[in-house]
Amino acid sequence: QLQLVESGGGEVQSGGSLRLSCAASGFSLDGYAIAWFRQAPGRGREGVSCLDVDGVSANYAGSVRGRFTISRDSAKNTAYLQMSNLRPEDTSTYYCAATFVAGGRPSNLGCFYSGWDYTGKGTLVTVST
Repeated sequence: QLQLVESGGGEVQSGGSLRLSCAASGFSLDGYAIAWFRQAPGRGREGVSCLDVDGVSANYAGSVRGRFTISRDSAKNTAYLQMSNLRPEDTSTYYCAATFVAGGRPSNLGCFYSGWDYTGKGTLVTVST
């Protein structure tokens, strides 16, 4: 079964850290761009961070830049989102997504592509004061 499965969510106090994982099964993340999105109740989906097919080119939302780091481990076929200095406004369900990038070259327009081939079911992060 081709899928992405997130894990690592939970409740943490303001200022704390969490690392989210996104494990791919049924396909290799090589050749794919990866992104993390979040959606809080009553709010639209927000792009948090993305990592392009080269595994180097990354983009971050202004609200998380300097606090979150996206990465991938090809050997484990898993992507990660390291979140530090968490704030109550980071409370949300976090989803990972992957899209195949034909040609294997990163986009010069950034890695928040318009469509995603796979999206996980999400993991809840709650940051308390």
